[in-house]
Amino acid sequence: MLTISPFGTIGPFFPASFCADSNDLTRNGAHTANGQHILLTGRVLEQGGAPTRNSIVEIWQPDANGIFRHPLDPRAEQADPGFAGWGRAATDAEGWYRIRTVLPGAHGNRLPHIDVMILAIGLTRRLVTTAFFADGPDPVLDCVDAARRRRLIPVRDASLDAEGALGYRFDILLRGDGETPFFVD
Repeated sequence: MLTISPFGTIGPFFPASFCADSNDLTRNGAHTANGQHILLTGRVLEQGGAPTRNSIVEIWQPDANGIFRHPLDPRAEQADPGFAGWGRAATDAEGWYRIRTVLPGAHGNRLPHIDVMILAIGLTRRLVTTAFFADGPDPVLDCVDAARRRRLIPVRDASLDAEGALGYRFDILLRGDGETPFFVD
C-alpha cells in the first residue's frame, strides 16, 4: 500500500543541535576579535511573511582589516587571530537568527560585506546572498538593479545593540514581492 507524501516537506532537515556554539565569530580560542563587534540579526521568511523555523544561516567574511582567514587570501597569515571568519545560526520558531561578528573591512575592490548562505526546509538547493555595509561601486552589488540594492544592505538598529556590539538587522525573504536577491554560486 502506498501512502501520500506530505506536502511541502522537501529537505534538508537539520537536527536542533546542528548550529551549537558557532554563532559567535568574535572569539577564536583564547583570542578576541579586533574591530567593531556587531550583532547581525534578522528573520528568514517565506512568501507572505511566514517565518521559517530551524533554517540555517551561515556566514563567511573578512576580518575588520579586510582579510579572509583562508589560504587563498594572499594576506591570510596577517588575519586577526581572534576572528573565526565563519559561523552559522539556526532560526527559532519566529524565524529569527542572531550572529555575533565584526564589521568587515573592505577586501580588494569589494565593499565591506558578509557572504550569507541559507538552507531551509522546502529548498532544493542552498541560497547565497551578500550583506553589504556600504553602498557604492562593487562588482557583485553592481549586478543588482537599483530598486533591489537596498534589500542587500543591513539596517543599523540601536534597539538590537547588546553586549558592546552594534545591532544590524538583515531580513531574508526567500520568495515573492520584496524577495532578497540571491546569487548563483
